[in-house]
Amino acid sequence: MEFLIKYTFSATIWQYEGPNGWYFVSLPQDISKEIRDNLKWQEEGWGRLKASAQIGTYEWKTAVWFDTKQNTYLLPIKADVRTKCKLEKGQVTEVSVFV
Repeated sequence: MEFLIKYTFSATIWQYEGPNGWYFVSLPQDISKEIRDNLKWQEEGWGRLKASAQIGTYEWKTAVWFDTKQNTYLLPIKADVRTKCKLEKGQVTEVSVFV
C-alpha cells in the first residue's frame, strides 16, 4: 500500500487507563474528519486504517484507529517508538501521519 497524503500536527501523548495501558496521540478532529470522509472505505475492523507515522526522523508502519467516543483517530505510540524518540506521557510532540 502506498501512502499519498501527509498530515502534520502537534499532540499530547496520553495513556489509556484500561488494561495494558497503551500510549496514544489523538489526531485533531478536523484532520480525522477529512481522513474519515475520504478513506472510511479502506478501514478494517474496529475503524482500523493502515498508515505510516513519523516523529522526528523516526518513521514506522502502523495504523490509526477511529474512536467513536472522541470522534477522532488514535495513533498508538509503542514502547520502541517512545524510547527511540525519548517521549513520555504528557509530552507534546509533532507527528506526521501518512494515509
